[in-house]
Amino acid sequence: QVQLAESGGGLVQPGGSLRLSCAASGINFSIYVMSWYRQTPGKQRELVAGITRGGTTNYVDSVKDRFTISRDNAKNTVYLQMNNLKPEDTAVYYCNARLMAVASWGQGTQVTVSS
Repeated sequence: QVQLAESGGGLVQPGGSLRLSCAASGINFSIYVMSWYRQTPGKQRELVAGITRGGTTNYVDSVKDRFTISRDNAKNTVYLQMNNLKPEDTAVYYCNARLMAVASWGQGTQVTVSS
């Protein structure tokens, strides 16, 4: 059974940084496409960043040059380094693991950017 456990969320001031982690179990992690999504109340879940098994990354325009997604296949973990955070980055951040058409989600971690 796939389990994804996010951590690293919290409250940070504008301009600050956070690093989210997502530890995966129950899957052959190295062959999965791993992604981070975020969601705010009343809005659809939004893809923030993704990384393929080959290490190719993609980002939503609003986080380019501020966020970095990476993966450590030895630790079955994907990370999201978030720098220069803005109030509009406030959301629940979800980890997603996808292989072909099958996807699994973590429980989410809250990120709040506020002074």
